[in-house]
Amino acid sequence: MTARPSNHELYRGARDRLVARHGDHEGAVDDFDWPRLDGAFQWAHDWFDVIADGESRTALRIVEEDGTEGAWSFDELRRRSNRVARWLSGLGVGRGDSVLIMLGNRVELWESMLAVMKLGAVIMPTTTALGAVDLPDRLERGDARFVIADVSCTGRFEGLLDGRTAVAVGGAAPGWLAFTGADAADDAPVEHPGTTAEDRLLLYFTSGTTSRPKLVEHTQASYPVGHLSTMYRLGIRPGDVHLNISSPGWAKHAWSCFFAPWIAGATIFLHNYSRFDAAALLGQIRDKGVTTFCAPPTVWRMLIKADLSGGPGALREVIAAGEPLNPEIIEQVRAQWGLTLRDGFGQTETTASVGNTPGSVVKPGSMGRPLPGVPVVLVDEVTGEVSDTEGEICIDLSRRPVSLMTGYLDMPEKTADAMAGGFYHTGDTATRDDEGYLFYVGRTDDVFKASDYKVSPFELESVLVEHPAVLEAAVVPQPDPVRLAVPKAYVALAPGHEPTRETAVAILTHARDHLAPYLRVRRLEFAELPKTISGKIRRVELRARERDAPGAVAQTEWRYEDLPELRG
Repeated sequence: MTARPSNHELYRGARDRLVARHGDHEGAVDDFDWPRLDGAFQWAHDWFDVIADGESRTALRIVEEDGTEGAWSFDELRRRSNRVARWLSGLGVGRGDSVLIMLGNRVELWESMLAVMKLGAVIMPTTTALGAVDLPDRLERGDARFVIADVSCTGRFEGLLDGRTAVAVGGAAPGWLAFTGADAADDAPVEHPGTTAEDRLLLYFTSGTTSRPKLVEHTQASYPVGHLSTMYRLGIRPGDVHLNISSPGWAKHAWSCFFAPWIAGATIFLHNYSRFDAAALLGQIRDKGVTTFCAPPTVWRMLIKADLSGGPGALREVIAAGEPLNPEIIEQVRAQWGLTLRDGFGQTETTASVGNTPGSVVKPGSMGRPLPGVPVVLVDEVTGEVSDTEGEICIDLSRRPVSLMTGYLDMPEKTADAMAGGFYHTGDTATRDDEGYLFYVGRTDDVFKASDYKVSPFELESVLVEHPAVLEAAVVPQPDPVRLAVPKAYVALAPGHEPTRETAVAILTHARDHLAPYLRVRRLEFAELPKTISGKIRRVELRARERDAPGAVAQTEWRYEDLPELRG
């Protein structure tokens, strides 16, 4: 009788099949099955420690703004995280305990995440940008008994630590233990906590673009195993050097700065900076041999408006994530670097679900096709039936993938809404062509009607950001007595451009010349765009601004009908 493969062997087998199908999307979809893990499973023990034991290759490299840098091998991080785990265990951290981690891109973040995992405890990643006002809610809802935070953030916890153990990283703070206490601990392997794939591992707060942030629960499998799809979407292979632009505390950081690269056995590379400098970032990419690079569209726009003429260095894969990608950016990168910038789709609640994968034909404006193991369907918003052409992006729960969250913690009604009708509902809509490619339309809350035509803000925004004066744009409906609503664009200007009449005319002329008449942008206001602390535009706030002040004309608003130049 043949012995059942171990969980590590099953996991590695699934990983290796995806690596072997690099550049073959159809083959990867046909060949892939999620590994069926049985019994005890814990990613840090059963995957990371196994591949890291005795491995001298660099696992993590961080370059600071002043040029200083640090690099740690896989084996160093294995041993160091054992020390931290033993020390935290001595402080009382155990299986199932929630640990809030508020750290920037410093090695202690990776050590802490591995250590907490090894104890079977629950990680609550939290951005260092979070203010004191939001902390009580997060600590309470996540039931965090332990806190690991950068010393610069400790003041925000004043009055919130009763009954909680707090650890400061990078210095001393009154009432806080010093993280350096772990230095004296033994680095021998930590006992496996006995967790199974179904046990809780992560609690992530959503960014709250349309409502109060929800607390997303992920298991020992949903992210650690589910990010096999993310590894494939990014195109990371063993030995790569991967750079991802994302702030710690958000799900995308775990996607591309933790799980996906180390699933592949690649090096995670970080460039720390206090203020974004396109030239400096490009220099680091070339100098440090980065092979795979992922960044949000905003960063790509800044890079294009800077200078890509120095070439891509060792880059093989370039990826955008976080918000839909405008076709113009793809063309600019292809023209200057000869590389195809690839878009995709996923959420905090899932891993990567849809993507333009390496080797696939990239169609301008498309987020790609469903990824291996992820049964993505479009559901008609009226009938609730699966549609071949247009609808809400959903995941078929009859084929529920490993990569989907358990639900929203202590929010049974929101969980039920999200899982209604046998589908997980993303809240995003798309169209599908006859080759299975999905094209983003917008959030279900963002799409609106003007003169009885359906308007996708993303379609208009994609045209607006092609103009050199536009850094970012957000389109929302402005109430109109005749047309029901008209498209209004809020525009953040690129450096070197002023909010003048001439600039407004130039942008609106560009939009007029590149959009159908029924999609014409009829209002334009120069403004700083409201964003969540994760950097996503809060269109809900802009919609409310227009709804609550109908007919009001902002000082920096320009109206199509008031500009005769546009009717020439």
